[in-house]
Formats: sequence, structure tokens, C-alpha cells
Amino acid sequence: MTTLIVSDLHLDRSHPAITAQFREFLGNEARTATALYVLGDLFEAWLGDDDPCPHKAAVIGAFADLTRAGVALYFMHGNRDFLLGSGFCERTGGALLTDPTVLEVDGRRLLLTHGDALCTDDVPYQKLRALVRDPRLQRRFLGLPIAERTALAGEARQGSQAHTSTQAMALMDVNDAAVRATFVRAQVDLIVHGHTHRPAIHELTVEGRQCTRIVLGDWYRAGSYVRLSAEAVELIEIPRV
Repeated sequence: MTTLIVSDLHLDRSHPAITAQFREFLGNEARTATALYVLGDLFEAWLGDDDPCPHKAAVIGAFADLTRAGVALYFMHGNRDFLLGSGFCERTGGALLTDPTVLEVDGRRLLLTHGDALCTDDVPYQKLRALVRDPRLQRRFLGLPIAERTALAGEARQGSQAHTSTQAMALMDVNDAAVRATFVRAQVDLIVHGHTHRPAIHELTVEGRQCTRIVLGDWYRAGSYVRLSAEAVELIEIPRV
């Protein structure tokens, strides 16, 4: 039994090499897995399940091929694609998970999360995160014509880039106390997340227990995934040729 986990692909038609590499991953490494988990920010932007973009449709088709091959598929919302809904799941054959989610895999109890909820030092971002996840606001947005949603998403992206450029890197990373509290609350010894784009394996002691936090990398320069099996937990980078 092998479980694969990815995050932060930020797929967009302006970066076709990333999409090509990910589709190759879905057709090869992912086909050997029991399950694939995508922990958010699959797309640079998701405007709703009626998004007509053919680039995204090709990715959806690749996911559908994967699930038809018998691989279980799960998605988690990120800060770029929090509008993924039931229509997307129907087209891919996948299922949406709450953030965070605790799993039992090969006798190992672990927690999956996109990771942005752990970045508690970035107070303005946390306020925005709460706002955009308001179901009432989401319904209003999804009721707009796709052209208006596209324009608003572009403005939001510019605002996000402006915010990021003015924040200290430490403020945008996870908060140590938040991480430790999550280990305690969930009673796990492994957390896997993305969002920060800082791939690494962190070992720490929490209330006398040895714990591990694995941060997935983004796919801007190379692929990144975690492979869980009964034998090992690995953070793997896939060079882009």
C-alpha cells in the first residue's frame, strides 16, 4: 500500500511545463499508488466548477483517468482553489476533505493540512482567509458571470503579491506554537502540509513524543511529493527535464 501526497502545483496555462510534468506524474508514479492526496493550490486560481478553461479540463481528464484506474483521489482546499466543489469532484472521481484531516495509513496516524492555518503570525492573511471561506460570500461570487470572476481573481492575485512582497519571510511561515498545539490536539506524530513552498523534513519533540513535520515543495522548478508506505516516509523531488 502506497500513499502519495502533493500540494501547491499552481497549475496555469501560462506555465505549461508544470502541467505537462504533473500529467506525466499522474500517468506514471500515481498509477502505482493506492491513493493520491492533493493538499490545495492545485490551480493558480479556480473560479468555480463551471470554469470553462480547456487547460484545466485537460487536468481534470487526467485525474478521471487515474480514478478509473482504481487509485483513490482526495482534494483539500488551498488559498487559491477554495471554490473547488462537488462538480469538480464528480468530473475527477475524487472527494473533498476538510482541512485538517487525520488519517490512519499503514498503522501510522497522521494529519494532512494545506498549511496556511498554521501561519498565525500573518494576521492580515488570516483575516482574509476567514473572509473568503464565508459560504455567503462564496455564493455571491459564484453567482457572477465568469468574466467578472476572472477580473476579480486577477485583482486578488495582485493584492496577494503586494502583501507577500511587504511581509517578512518569518511572518509567512508556520508558527511553532501553532504546530505544537496541532500535534497535541490531533494526537499524531506526523503532519504533512504545503503552502509555504519550503520543502523540508522537520523533527521535533512534543510533550515527550518524537514528531515529524513534512513540508511539500511547490512545482515551479521541480515536482515534489511525499510517498508513504509501510517501510518509509519520503519527501521526493522530481527534476524537470
